[in-house]
This record gives sequence, C-alpha cells and structure tokens, in this order.
Amino acid sequence: MKNIKKIVTIGGGTGTSMTLSGLKKYSKDIIDITAIVTMMDSGGSTGRLRDEFGYLPVGDVRMALAALSNAPNEGDREILRELFLHRFNKGEGLSGHNFGNLFLVALTDILGSEEKAIEYAGEILNTSGEVLPVTASKADLVAEYEDGKVVHSETNIDETPTSSDGTQYIKKLWLEPEVQTTEKVKKAIEEADVIVLGPGDLYTSIIPNIIVGGVAESLKNTKAKIVYVVNLMTKWGQTYGFTAQDHVDEIAKYMGRVPDYIFVNNKPLPPEILEIYAKDKELPIEDNLKEKEEYKIIREDFVSSKVAKKSSSDILKRSLIRHDSDKLAKTIINLLEK
Repeated sequence: MKNIKKIVTIGGGTGTSMTLSGLKKYSKDIIDITAIVTMMDSGGSTGRLRDEFGYLPVGDVRMALAALSNAPNEGDREILRELFLHRFNKGEGLSGHNFGNLFLVALTDILGSEEKAIEYAGEILNTSGEVLPVTASKADLVAEYEDGKVVHSETNIDETPTSSDGTQYIKKLWLEPEVQTTEKVKKAIEEADVIVLGPGDLYTSIIPNIIVGGVAESLKNTKAKIVYVVNLMTKWGQTYGFTAQDHVDEIAKYMGRVPDYIFVNNKPLPPEILEIYAKDKELPIEDNLKEKEEYKIIREDFVSSKVAKKSSSDILKRSLIRHDSDKLAKTIINLLEK
C-alpha cells in the first residue's frame, strides 16, 4: 500500500494556482492535495457577483479548481482550464466577468450553499485534490497603515490608487466581522505533512487566511513542515521596500511561529520585465535572509520563463512574471523525503 502524504496550500490568486498545477502531477502517486483559499476577494468579477448575489467570493476558489482540474486527456484538461478561466470581453453585462465565477454562482443558486457548489464543481472538473474556503462566513478585510489611515475592503488594499502614498506600511490587518474557520480546514492543517504558504500578495492573499479565527492556532499545533514561498517582486501600497526577511517577519507575526522552510528565487529577473515593474515602483525582493535554527532557506531558480498575459476586459492589475509551477512542486515534493 502506498504511503500517501498530505500537502496543504494556503493562499489565493495566481500564486496558489501555479503551485497547485505543479503539485497536481504528483497527486495520483504520492500526495493528497488540499487547497485552502481566501474568502476576502472583493474586486473585479468576483466583487461584482459578491455585491449582486450576496454569496462568498468565488474567484480564488475558481482558480484553484481550474489548476487542479484533471480531465481524462490533455486536450480536454486544457479546454476545461481555459473555460473556467475565460473572461468575457463583450456584452454590456458580461464584459469583465469570468465564466468560472458565473458557473460557481449558478451552482450555489441550484444547490443552496457555496460549500456544496465547490464540492460539485470539483466532481465535474475531476479535480486532483480538494478545495476548501478558509471560512464559510462573509467578512471584509481591513488594514491600518503607519499614518493611521484605515482602509476597508480587499480590493482597496490590493489596488492602491496612484494618488496615495504607497510607501506606507500596513501596521495591522484584521477582519470585520471576526469570523471562524471550518472544522474541515482545521483538520486539513493539523493532519498535513507539508503546508505551503504562497506565493502571493502578503496582505491580500496569504495573511487574510491566517487571521481567520482558528487558523493560526491550527498552524501552531500542526506537526507539518511549513513552507513559505517568498514573492518575486515587492508590491506598491503593500510591501514597498520589503526585503525577504520583512516578508518572513510579517508571516511569523500573524502566524505566531516562523515557517520551517523559506523558498527564495536566486535567478536574476529579465531586465525588460523589471523596467515595466519599475514604472509602478515595484522592485525585485532583496534576499537578505540568514540561516537560523528556526528555519532552513532553499535558494533555487523558481522563475517561470513565460510572461503572463491578461484579458483586455480584466480591470485588475496582474503579475507579469511568476513562479514556475514545476520547479516549485519538485522542491516541495523533495521535502517529503527529509
């Protein structure tokens, strides 16, 4: 009988979906995958549907489901993935909406709950793993900055207006109202062999999961190896000027412990891409980490050679350069042998 290991990812957005798409290739042989995703998204298609229908935001769930989809043949897998990620760029009401988001909202209407809709969508997509919302309750993300300014809603924190001072650091992040995680999430964390945080925006994709009631406690109690994947670039309005150590310190502050492993990219990024990021005052994250007893640093080439493109109807800013899903997955799998 195979000794199947349990890997849990915690995050949201493209970062988590890249990790999942790489891990999926190992799912039948040696691992069981659970993706825990943030429920605080309030921008773009997800935000519009949240406001109109009153359901939990579905965008991060949709991306995780698409990443884990596993149709019988490669052609079908690609079509299903593209279908769930397809964003309409025509139609007065549809433009900007994502098919996968609409699909999940329709399923919620039919089945009566977001949890059932996600579970059934997973069956339709034949996902190689389970996707769990970090909470079943609605909440808004709130940030207090160094200058005392308080900003409500994930989209306002994520998409900092160019007129604001994006150099201000976030002093405190919390949820209104305070919400609790689910027993399924607690069990997944506590029974995991490896837990992967990130990559993803620190204050809008990763920490929002940790501040849900019960998550930090489960992370402190788990015997799993906790991995934190440091982002490639800083983010204006959130982590301007942050070093790798700053990222780790923030994760530890909210989690109540340091990760066991830190993954840091050591490959130089393409100059032409850096020029584009520099226009938005975003820079490569400086690796100033030093080996400590609390954690081990793994420095490798984690960068994808592909430059991401986005739909013309997508109003949100997206990353151009991302982590390579296969490189990340291979390094994570190697931890199972340590």
